[in-house]
Amino acid sequence: MVQTTFTFRVDEDLKENFARLAKSVDRSAAQLLRDHMRDLVNHQKGVEEHGAWFRKQVQIGLDLANAGNLVPSEEVEAKFSARRTETRRKLDQLS
Repeated sequence: MVQTTFTFRVDEDLKENFARLAKSVDRSAAQLLRDHMRDLVNHQKGVEEHGAWFRKQVQIGLDLANAGNLVPSEEVEAKFSARRTETRRKLDQLS
């Protein structure tokens, strides 16, 4: 892995408080900044991957609907009404 230097300006109080915080958790300020940068990049990657997955799922649903592959609302309601009834029965058994 090629390493490079990242230089930026911060308020002196912020720098001192951050360095003190880093020391209190037995880390250097540079280690904490690298960790935070890595976490932020990984988080954003996850957000982007989820967004791509979601858009794909929506497109699949649209394609199915456009092809006439639909489930009538009455069938959906009947299925989930039965599930709600079963869940209530199980909850009543716990009481």
